[in-house]
Amino acid sequence: MNDEEDLLNQLASSDDRSLRDEELADLIDTEPQAARVTFATQDLSIDGLVKRLDRKSMLVPQFNGQEQLVQIPGFQRGFVWSKVQMDRFIESLLLGYPVPGIFLVKQADDNRMLILDGQQRLITLQRFYAGLHDGKEFALTNVADEFQGLTYKTLDESMQFKLDDSYMQATIVAADGSSEVDDSIFQIFERLNSGGTQLTSHEIRVALFAGELMASVEVLNTDHAWRSLFGARSKRIRDHELILRILALYSNSKSYSRPLKTFLNNYAKTNRNVDITKDKIGSLFLQACSEINDRIGPKSFRRPGGSQVNAAQAEAMCVAVMRLFTNQGVGRV
Repeated sequence: MNDEEDLLNQLASSDDRSLRDEELADLIDTEPQAARVTFATQDLSIDGLVKRLDRKSMLVPQFNGQEQLVQIPGFQRGFVWSKVQMDRFIESLLLGYPVPGIFLVKQADDNRMLILDGQQRLITLQRFYAGLHDGKEFALTNVADEFQGLTYKTLDESMQFKLDDSYMQATIVAADGSSEVDDSIFQIFERLNSGGTQLTSHEIRVALFAGELMASVEVLNTDHAWRSLFGARSKRIRDHELILRILALYSNSKSYSRPLKTFLNNYAKTNRNVDITKDKIGSLFLQACSEINDRIGPKSFRRPGGSQVNAAQAEAMCVAVMRLFTNQGVGRV
């Protein structure tokens, strides 16, 4: 691979929370065709939204992808709003101020709604109605005097009615499970993914294609030899992404084309339900890491004098050794 193919050549084992230039480039690298999607808008009442969340007819797909009811894309990370943000959002509704809309994805099989954008607002509502946040009573504190100390239950009836009957505008995307619609949802999130802690393409990918593949890549990510080669675990799961890239390039290098994110998305979608730890390729990856670590050493993925993992170098070495083992008949399971 070469620099022109935008393969994120300077992944670091030391981590930070901001996106690197290469990751930003990957996010904005354009697809050959813009995806199309069908959507509609609908005003949903606040109490109706909370009821949907409680019944799980509306889901917040978690970043770890463990929600079994989720059949199609979800892109959420953890809940990150501060108590101040939560209080101010509830206060805005009580005052009748306009609030931003939400984006939902409607699953074709069961008509459940997945939250594409709006997790923080919706979970804030659910917790306020339940009266509990982080194991403590959810009482308003960072608000005007008239709302100080109030919970949903201690609001007077007229204010409860006002809050219940407030609404948020929802843009609802109809999903049918096709690759085209999956691509469109990925692209929609990239365009929404601009505030707060911006996600990388791989962070979106992990949630979009949550399943056996992503879970088993995480198992490979704990391997002793791999950790020795890569270094400290990456807060932005750059180590997880590099493993996926190695697996994808070993399997499908002849089909590689720009953009990288689409190449990896296609591999992740095709192999979504594959437990790579039970597959020959997983065994080959682990043996390659062990061989490289033992024979060349922990700095094998770094250029002389450098501290950063060079992704292209790591890919080339791992894929070459995996192919060598394959040709020699080593690592068969």
